[in-house]
Amino acid sequence: MKKKLAILGSTGSIGTQALEVVDNLPDDFKVVALTTNTKIDLLREQIKKYDPEYVVVGDRGKRAELEKGIVGRTQILSSIEELIKKSDVDLILNALSGVAGIVPTLEAVKAGIDVALANKESLVAAGDIIMKLARENKVNIYPVDSEHSAIWQCLRGEKEKEIKKIIITCSGGPFRGKKLAELADITLKQALDHPTWKMGGKITIDSSTLMNKGLEVIEAYQLFDVTPEQIEVVVHPQSIIHSAVEFADGSIKAQLGPHDMRIAIQYALTYPAHKRSPAEDFSLTETARLDFEEPDLKAFPCLAYAFAALEAGGTMPAVVNAANEAAVMLFLDGKIKYLDIPRLIKEAMDKHEVVAEPTFEQIMAASEWAGKIVVG
Repeated sequence: MKKKLAILGSTGSIGTQALEVVDNLPDDFKVVALTTNTKIDLLREQIKKYDPEYVVVGDRGKRAELEKGIVGRTQILSSIEELIKKSDVDLILNALSGVAGIVPTLEAVKAGIDVALANKESLVAAGDIIMKLARENKVNIYPVDSEHSAIWQCLRGEKEKEIKKIIITCSGGPFRGKKLAELADITLKQALDHPTWKMGGKITIDSSTLMNKGLEVIEAYQLFDVTPEQIEVVVHPQSIIHSAVEFADGSIKAQLGPHDMRIAIQYALTYPAHKRSPAEDFSLTETARLDFEEPDLKAFPCLAYAFAALEAGGTMPAVVNAANEAAVMLFLDGKIKYLDIPRLIKEAMDKHEVVAEPTFEQIMAASEWAGKIVVG
């Protein structure tokens, strides 16, 4: 029987690659629902190809435009929350970007639907609440990030109490090796030129500042039930080892592979099965070397800020996440300089009064507050 799948953010980088996975395994999946914010031209093509029962368009004007030309059985809904309530799906892939992806994750968990999670912000900002509810509702959260997928695979069949350390690898981004002073005049074009991965704009900037790795640290803390002290970030420029786990006896298990997000996406969709993927074959003999180094926290303080937010707990991770999102948007729009991103994040952290055990409403309020503080 085909797995019924909803893809939130189907026109983005992760969403389109997920549909390539579906194309590669046509007997495994039925696409029931798709969503976009504004990219209705691409969504039209997806509707024609996959014949989903439901679609959601976030932008009201674009939704009205799509409604004029929609044909067939597909219904256009006004919100993802409505989609979750109406659609009968087995798995939701949350590939939404930013804070906008948090509520859909929460609603899916409330509805008892398993989630393949590519939206880091869900667990960074509201991980305590979402993971607790997932356990209560017996909902599975399957990580889609290549790093968390690697850790997840390394931990299969292992006992949590035997974990010594989780090692999250990091390419180092386009500015690996540069000192702080050399980053002052970095341009948007330079920041978007990632050396190994092809990703969306926001996550590519996060990778360049190492904030992406910081968010992954907080996410790993939520997913794998470890302490902050058990999480280490290691720069690995070849991006061949996607992450690793060290166990109590000193042995290390690592997951290796090509730089292809479709492998991690597919594993989240087909778990526990490993099936033939659309990725190119990988050869160890063609891998000349594997390098590792410590991250430079002086040049890239965002990673340190994420660790500090995790230690502070409560609403602080949500503040760091939202402040970063707002600052990155300003940089993408050409309104601030590259080094203003960490500066604005630190200013928001310094001004924030942490709520130790927040409600979901308090988390969202803290996120909104941080965004406003950054924008001014």
